[in-house]
Amino acid sequence: MASLGIEDLRRILVACAGADEGAELTDAALDTPFEELGYDSLALMETAAAIQQEFGIELPDEDVAGARTPRALLRLANGGARAGG
Repeated sequence: MASLGIEDLRRILVACAGADEGAELTDAALDTPFEELGYDSLALMETAAAIQQEFGIELPDEDVAGARTPRALLRLANGGARAGG
């Protein structure tokens, strides 16, 4: 299974939420809550579905909802501890 990187996450978020929605996802924004970056829960659920389709990584809805930051979602997708950060 491939590892999900920040560039992959950025690309998928833009594809799911649209280029005009959300702030630019950079290394400096890894610990910024998705809400502050302009991404809502629907965008995150769509992102999780795209991650599953492209990378074969299953992300339970409740875990995605608990991933408050890009770093937490990357950690979750790459097999780290359950979300919550």
